[in-house]
Amino acid sequence: MLTIHCEKHRLRNSKTELAGGVFVEPFERPSRMDHITKRIRETGLGDIIEPQDFGMDPILRIHDAGFVEFLSTIWEEWKATDAKGEAIACSWPARRMVQVCPDDILGKLGYYCLATETSISEGTWEAALSSANTALDAAGRLKDEGSIFALCRPPGHHAALDMYGGYCFLNNAAIAAQSLLDKGAKRIAILDVDYHHGNGTQDIFYTRDDVLFISLHCDPNHEFPNFLGYANETGEGAGEGFNLNLPMKPGTQFDEWRDNLKAALDRIAEYAPDALIISLGVDTFKNDPISSFKLESDDFTTYGADIKQLGLPTLFVMEGGYDIGEIGVNTVNVLQGFEAG
Repeated sequence: MLTIHCEKHRLRNSKTELAGGVFVEPFERPSRMDHITKRIRETGLGDIIEPQDFGMDPILRIHDAGFVEFLSTIWEEWKATDAKGEAIACSWPARRMVQVCPDDILGKLGYYCLATETSISEGTWEAALSSANTALDAAGRLKDEGSIFALCRPPGHHAALDMYGGYCFLNNAAIAAQSLLDKGAKRIAILDVDYHHGNGTQDIFYTRDDVLFISLHCDPNHEFPNFLGYANETGEGAGEGFNLNLPMKPGTQFDEWRDNLKAALDRIAEYAPDALIISLGVDTFKNDPISSFKLESDDFTTYGADIKQLGLPTLFVMEGGYDIGEIGVNTVNVLQGFEAG
């Protein structure tokens, strides 16, 4: 399987994350990619190549123009202040407040931010843009390849129409899906297997019927992003019935997780999409430091083979996974399981 990957991801090397009431080294760090590319080479999965640059048009097909302008300029604006560290939001347009983007830089950060654990650091925009290009390049090759891996960093599934957070800035899977539609596909399915709900992807496609979005994740009553991802969220307007959330309790074992995967795959088969995008988070692993599901490494191979049974052109887009030592094994296990399925 061909992998698309951009070394510009290293430009996103934030030193600040708020976790447990203190600042820690971010769980989403450049070394995650090193372990995955090492495992790809060790197993002979396939070539790894750099993406092309597709410009801003595909990104603006998904994201609000004001939000994109904010992301592309905020670091320079932040540097021009007296701030000593990385840019972190500290106020938000909460309930019963005016929903307006102020000129004040902290106000801008809060307006566009959905979670304060995600700082903006030098190189964040360049890395996010390269990550989107990675997904776009992979999507453009999908027809010829049949299956392909977009090794994206930073991840994207928490990035909404006009909000960043959860380590995500641009929604790579959504941008790839729109590009496939723009090239003639009629229906795309996105299956999010990350431990955390893909709130950003849901937000983007919630009123549409040309993208079926399904997310398997920990119940947001107990886990980030907390305010989206409940089972009663099924879409609105034309999108009614085209959003399926399958939340599970903390500590879920693979048998139950796989039952939910089967329900997701059955719905995808019924939808009969032209292509399938997998938002591939491997933070469902039993030893992941910020998750609670109990999947073993071999389980990733098993469910990769399960996905293959759909017989669809399939684009894997990297999302979460924070057990640095095993992220390479678990990620490649999914891809190898798919190839052998």
